[in-house]
This record gives sequence, C-alpha cells and structure tokens, in this order.
Amino acid sequence: MARAKHKAILALEDGTVYHGSAFGAATTSTGEACFNTSMTGYQEILTDPSYRGQFVAMTYPMIGNYGVGEADAESDAVHVRGFVVEELCETPSNWRSEGSLHDYLEAAGVPGIEGIDTRALTKRLRVAGTMRATLCTDGSLDPAAAVAMAREAPAMEGSDFVREVTTADGYQWDPDGEFSREWTLVNPSLDEPRVEVGGQCYKPLPETKYRIVAYDFGIKRNILRSLRRQGFDVEVVGSRTPAAEVLARDPDGIFLSNGPGDPAALGYIHGEIRQLVGKKPIFGICLGHQVLAHALGGSTFKLKFGHRGGNHPVKDLRSGRIAITSQNHGFATDPTTLPADIEVTHLNLNDGTVEGMRHRDHPVFSVQYHPEAAPGPNDAAYFFEEFANLIDQTR
Repeated sequence: MARAKHKAILALEDGTVYHGSAFGAATTSTGEACFNTSMTGYQEILTDPSYRGQFVAMTYPMIGNYGVGEADAESDAVHVRGFVVEELCETPSNWRSEGSLHDYLEAAGVPGIEGIDTRALTKRLRVAGTMRATLCTDGSLDPAAAVAMAREAPAMEGSDFVREVTTADGYQWDPDGEFSREWTLVNPSLDEPRVEVGGQCYKPLPETKYRIVAYDFGIKRNILRSLRRQGFDVEVVGSRTPAAEVLARDPDGIFLSNGPGDPAALGYIHGEIRQLVGKKPIFGICLGHQVLAHALGGSTFKLKFGHRGGNHPVKDLRSGRIAITSQNHGFATDPTTLPADIEVTHLNLNDGTVEGMRHRDHPVFSVQYHPEAAPGPNDAAYFFEEFANLIDQTR
C-alpha cells in the first residue's frame, strides 16, 4: 500500500518558502541549508558527522533508488538536521538494500521533504550563500512562522558541533569483519590471498606496521578502514584529549579527522595540536586540516556556499596533476595568514581556495578534501600511503 503523503515546507531566512511532500520523521527542525552535487552516496552523506547542524539538498533528481544498508553508514547515527530531494524513490531495488530511505529517516527522527525544485534551491544558495532554514513536516508551522524560526536559529559561525559527535571514550579500531570494498570474483585460476565471507570474496587486510592515534572530531568509518588497509593500527581518542596524553602513548603518528562546525570555535583543540607539531608525524583531513591551520598560526573563513560533492577538481602544485575529489566543507584556510614555514600544496580549481598544505620543517601535512571518498572518486586515496611513507622517513 502506498504511503500517505503530507504537506511540508522548507523556509529560508531570506523569506523564500518551498512547498513539497513530507517523508522521514514528522517534526520541525532548523539548520543551515546547503547542497551536495554527488549522484550517489546519500546514506554516507546522511551519516557523516561533518553534516551536523545542516539540511542537505541533493542536486541529483532521484534519491533513494537503491535503499539503505548498514554497510554504507559512516557512523552510528544520522547527523543531518533534514534532507531535501526532488523525487524520493519509495521502491528501492538493490540486492544490498535493507530498507527504504523514508523508513531510515523516520526511525532516526530526521525530517525530509520531496517534490521541490532542488535546482532552484541550489541556484539561490549559490547566489545568496548558505542560509539558516526551517524544515516543517508535521504541519505545526505556517510559512511566516517557519521563516521567523529560521531567522532565530543559531548561525554556523561560532558553532562547536564537535562536542556533539566526538567519542566519549577512546577505543581501538577493531576491523573484525572489515575487509576491502574492492570485490574479487571467486576464480580458481587466481592464486592470491582472499577471504570468503557470506559467499563473497574480499581482499584480506595487511599486517599492521604503524601505531597511530586518531583524534575524533567526527571521524568517518571509511577513514578508519582506509588507514587500516594501509597497515595502521588505529587508536581513536576524543577531541579533548590532551597532547601530553597522546604523546605518552608514543605513537608512530597522529591523525586529525574530519568533523562539523566552525574550526575557529575550537580553541581548546588548537592549543593541544600546537603542542604535537614537531613531536610526531601528523596527517589531517578536512576539519583536521583547518584545526591544524589554526594550530600553526593561520586562520579560516566561511565560504559563500561551501564545497560538497564528488566532482571537485584539485591541483597538486608540486606535480601539476589534477584530481577529481570528494569534498564536504563550509570553511576554508586563509593562505595570507599562514606562516612562512607552511607551504600550500593543493588548490581548488573552481575558486582557488587552499586544499592542502605541509610544514617545510616538520613531518606535518593535511588536505581539505576526502581521500577516503565515501561517497566520491578514489583519485586521492594515495594520501594514506603518503602518511605511511612519512612515518617511515622519520623512524
């Protein structure tokens, strides 16, 4: 039996109101409205802690066609405040599917709206910039009240959402049952290592060679998988872990994860990371890159509408090579504030913003985008190997 549809509204702080149909949870929520240009990977986006406090509008017209499944979740929760699509597929078809997108969001208590022109919404956000918004799927607000609520919602600038998503207790990443997503067909003529699980063959994980501590600012599972596949034994610690406590563990390296919110609001993190520079090799991704910039003496600024999607071109200034990258950030590093001992290594070819940097004297580097690519292309996966090589060079 077809699901009964109810009216929903998405109201922006500039007074624009979009009318559509509700799905997911029947509730009202506020957040920052942004858009993502990926064609697939909506579950990874929903469960990425970096989207805490935001409504995500997908520019691809149909979403939900392959359902949802536990294997595609990047964390234990849905972190977006709301989900915006043009057309919701209510009859997913995929052998891996374990349920529908509607049921998934309903169980998570997260509202969704379909049936609006996401192209028009995206154009408005590109011209005016990201805005605070209200998503009402329970009929409790009229358009005027929804606009007023959006205008009263907290701004993203100054927000510390890391405290909401970081681990409460440190843990050892245990890859039991976690194998490479590079599927290998069972072929008797191939003499290579493989592990069979549930009738499917996976490439086995390599032996661990490096012990690292990973700061969890909102870490994604595929980052942990990518580190493990490169031979890293990963201990994850909370965002408020003192530098002295990390150094007492004597790791081979330190990783700084992705995460949500305004990097400038994380002064309590900047100070601890500053104490780690020059002590151990450091690799940062996304928010980890921005936190590192602050720790090194630089600053960040809010982008007009951010970079979110799987098709962003980045140039490596050292080699001249171009990579198509997966990105999700609303802030960027200001290159004019970086000290002379920091080299900008990568630039975004769409707007010229900083996408990577390294320290000229210490084994420290970072990238703004996502080499673990979930969702997204795998052009930048080599950074995990670079981290391993950097550790080898400092041993």
